[in-house]
Order: sequence, then structure tokens, then C-alpha cells
Amino acid sequence: MFASAPVAIIDIGSNSVRLVVYSNAGRIPSIIFNEKVMAGLGRDVAETGALGDAARQRTLAALDRFRLLIRQMGVVRTRTVATAAVREASNGAQFLAEIRELGLDPVILSGEAEARLAGLGVISGIPDADGVAGDLGGGSLELVEVKGGAARRAASLPLGVLKLPAIAGRGGAFAREVARAIDAAGFKDAAKGRPFYMVGGSWRALGQLDLALTAHPLPIAHQHVMPPARAADLYAKLGRIAKDRLRAMPTISSGRVPSLPAAARLLSALVHALNPKALVVSSFGIREGLLYDSLDPDTRAKDPLIEATREAGAGLGRFAQHGDLLDAWIAPAFDDSPRQARLRLAACLLSDIAWAAHPDFRAERGIDMALHGHWVAIDAAGRVMLAQALFCAFGGGRALPYPAIAALCAPEELERAAAWGYAMRLGQRLSGGVAAGLRGSRLEREGGTLRLAIGRPDAPLVSEIVERRLKTLAGALGLAPAIAIDP
Repeated sequence: MFASAPVAIIDIGSNSVRLVVYSNAGRIPSIIFNEKVMAGLGRDVAETGALGDAARQRTLAALDRFRLLIRQMGVVRTRTVATAAVREASNGAQFLAEIRELGLDPVILSGEAEARLAGLGVISGIPDADGVAGDLGGGSLELVEVKGGAARRAASLPLGVLKLPAIAGRGGAFAREVARAIDAAGFKDAAKGRPFYMVGGSWRALGQLDLALTAHPLPIAHQHVMPPARAADLYAKLGRIAKDRLRAMPTISSGRVPSLPAAARLLSALVHALNPKALVVSSFGIREGLLYDSLDPDTRAKDPLIEATREAGAGLGRFAQHGDLLDAWIAPAFDDSPRQARLRLAACLLSDIAWAAHPDFRAERGIDMALHGHWVAIDAAGRVMLAQALFCAFGGGRALPYPAIAALCAPEELERAAAWGYAMRLGQRLSGGVAAGLRGSRLEREGGTLRLAIGRPDAPLVSEIVERRLKTLAGALGLAPAIAIDP
């Protein structure tokens, strides 16, 4: 049984057709099913102007399967959208009629609408995004400026990966052709001094390739950052890497391998035209943009990391979820920046997620949840801080057992996160994981002292183990421990 009524999005793209089913349509919906078919609808459009019969039949077969699956899954709402290939094809209207005969209700997105939704998708997963997002598909490239939580000016360019070989074959410099298209769209130097957000399967695969080639210890594509010059490096490397080696990389879909050289070449040309300060991979795009666009303003304004960790904590904790209360209880011990305070709250919301694991593996469970959880709006260093905090909270000690992962975070940040973990461990032991003990006590930091103040009715909660954990926390903060019993 699903946690809430599932919703689905069917995305009929120029390269692939995909079904994604979400367990809800909240701030960060959970994916419960995801299937892609590389139908190649746009391949014939680029050559003949019409959808080819073979690609149409592959797509219709996939859609018929998707129709049956969503019915059997009890999906309550389905959005079916088509993009550049169907939009541009001379027989696109006929194809839409065939889709409707299956019982689906497809909508063709205009290029500008596609760009806007891609921008909203980026904002959904990276709320403070400020730059230019580029959504690379098979038939087109959508550009959109993102800033202040809004998708602003947008343009759709005929620079999809299926069309790039023809551009390269027309003579002249490829980069010059791309630069002219960017200039005509009004995006010249649009990302100067700001990031360029890479959206779409081909560019996501480039990010995964970079992670693989650099043996990154935490190979998560979303929010992976690359220097602009890396685009040209990857294009050069792709000319030397055998296709079989690429297909053998587990994180790269074999269906994306043929498009990687063109995607890298285009990205390199865009770097010269847009002049970004960094390249940032976004796993969120049009589909997430569609969901985000349907939310009310209050839901949009919620922090996706905090919402996701709150949901996970509520589902895996022992008692009524009280991570917010735990965070408020430990906060007086720290002088955290807003960024740190946000990560501390996320850690507190996950503070009880490992109770069902074997005691010897609870600390490892905390690390796994922090590093590999489906979180967004958090970078690699933030994940490591979460891991450090949970590792300490579950009794793992001060040093993360994975030095390469620990090295992704500054030593002072690891020290701070470890102290969060000790504070969480103290609060959980004092209260038994329920709210009453926290409400009847407080942490106070004054001068060189860290004081646990507790009301007399709750004083029996202060045991030897509580005193030891207070001492450990105080030591981590360079303070002297003290206990005060309130009258």
C-alpha cells in the first residue's frame, strides 16, 4: 500500500519515453516506479521532418504498457506531455490521436513552456539556484534563467543531441554555430559569474562519467559541481574511451552512450558562449517542474531537505517524531551559521532512524542514510556532515571510517558535526526518545560551562550514563560540564 495516492508523469521526449510514478505530490515526492524506453522519436524528425514508423510503434507499445501499469498501481492523476519531436513532426497530430486512442491525454509543451518547467525543476531540487539552466533533449536545448525561486526568461534552441551531427556537418566551426544561436536567443554571457545547471539524461550521464573517471568517493550526480573547463576535457576523453568501457560503467545508461560525445561537445561550446563560473548537474528537470508548478506557494516555500528528512524520520523512528524538539534542545550549545543550523536540524530529524538495526551496525546505518539517502538541496560536504553527526549519535565514535569521504568536508565542519552527534546522543538518552524529558530540561552554555538544567520532577532521568554523555559533549566543545536541578 502506498503512503498516499500515487501520481504519474509520462514524458514523451525526442530520445526517450519515460513513466515516473510518485507516492505523493508534495514538496519532495518519492519515486516508487521509474521506467525509460529509448524510442528515438526525434531521430527521423531530424532527417525527414516526420516521426518514423518504427519509433512510433516502440513508443506506442511503451505507452500501452505504462497505461496498464498506472491503472494497476492505483494512480489517481496522470500528466502526459510531449516535447520537441512531436511538436515539430509533420505527423505529430496524427501521433497524438493514436496516443489518445490508448486512453491517455497528451499535451504538447511549447519550447518556452518546456524551458520554464525545466527551470522550475531545478529550483525544486536546488532552491537557491541562481544562473542559467539548460535542458538538453534529443530534439532541442531549452535555456532558462533561474533566480530568486523563479524561472525567468526562456528560449528553445534546435540544438538537441539528435540534431548536432547535422550542425557539425554544415561546415564552419561548431562552436561558432552554437554561439550564434545563443546570441540570437539573448543568452550571450547570461551565466557569467553564475552557475550553469545541466538538465537532461545526456548531461546527467556526463556528470556520472566525470564522477567515475575521477573515482569520486561519493558518486551522486545531483548537485555535482565541475569547473567549466571540464566540459572540453570530457569531450577529449570521450574520443579516447572505447564504447564498451563506457557501457560497462554501472552508473551510465548504455542507451546514453551514443549521445555523450555530442553532449560534451555542445557543453564545451556553451561554456564559451555563456561564460559560467561552474557546471552543476541537476537530476531534477521537467517532470519535477510539473509537480512543483502544481504546488501552492506555502508548500513551494518549504525546504526540500528538511521535508524529506522529516518524512524519513517519522517513518523510521520509534515514537512520535520529535526531531524538531531535539534540535531546539541542543541548539543553545552551538553558535551555528544558518547553513550549519539547517544541516543540524536535518540530522536531528534522522536521529532515531537506526533503532531497528542490530546495535553493532546502527552507526553504519546512520552513515548509509546520510550519504545515500534520496536528499536534494544538499552538497557532498553537507552529506558528510550529516553522516558524521549520525555516526556519533549512534555510538560510532569521532572518526568516520571512510577517510576519502571524510576528506570531502573541512576538518572544522567534521568537528562541529561530531559535536551535534554527541548532543543528539545525550538528548536521546536523557529522554528515552520521547518528548517529555526534553521539555522538562534544557542545555545552557555560559562562559566556559555547558550546563544541563532539569526540573526537580524529572531529575531522576539524570543517570550515570547521562552524566558521561554530557561530559563527552562538553569535552568536544572545550567546556566544563555541569548539572543544575531547578526547584
